[in-house]
Amino acid sequence: MAPQLRVNVPNHPLIRHWLAVARDAATPTPLFRSAMTEMGRWLTYEAIRDEAVGAWLPTLEVTVETPLAPCPGRFINPEVPMVVVPILRAGLALLDGAQALLPLASIYHIGLARNEETLEASCYLNKLPVSFDPQTRVLITEPMLATGGTIVSVMAELTARGVDPALTRIISVVAAPPALQKLGGLYPMLNLYLGAIDEGLNDRGFIVPGLGDAGDRTFGTLNPE
Repeated sequence: MAPQLRVNVPNHPLIRHWLAVARDAATPTPLFRSAMTEMGRWLTYEAIRDEAVGAWLPTLEVTVETPLAPCPGRFINPEVPMVVVPILRAGLALLDGAQALLPLASIYHIGLARNEETLEASCYLNKLPVSFDPQTRVLITEPMLATGGTIVSVMAELTARGVDPALTRIISVVAAPPALQKLGGLYPMLNLYLGAIDEGLNDRGFIVPGLGDAGDRTFGTLNPE
């Protein structure tokens, strides 16, 4: 059977709560930033705990000494490389939450800007290494998956450096069908963890109902109408 894109929308009350906070146009910047941090934390939690498609977070069986007796235990295997790739700049909004759960992960930044007329993405910063170990676990943080142009460009950069899409997780606050269709066609082994799948895009390529511009709302750079 051909692989199929695995899209997960966890029904977690804290994810639902922080998503509603982030969507609300009345939410001020400091609270919006907190909401994004929490979304990063809980979506990462869901992404790394899901073993239905194999253990993304490898562990080691060990024996530890409690104050009373030996006891079997399990540690995260520190020898398996793990990286988080925030897509600048909005991906930084989810990074703190993700990094809180994956403190040993290396952080590699990549920045893309979308042309608001053509909706095409262009790369302005790429701090990815020349190559990755083929066993590297990769978590991509990108709050919005709209047209799919940005995330597809990032996946192309990662796979060219040896990243296995089957070992890659993407966390995003909201996604639209065009992005999911594009990812499914090109990288069906991917696993996505989303706050919500929204109905579509408007004529400017923004997700509807969405949550507005995640980068501007996180960093307080909204321009008055």
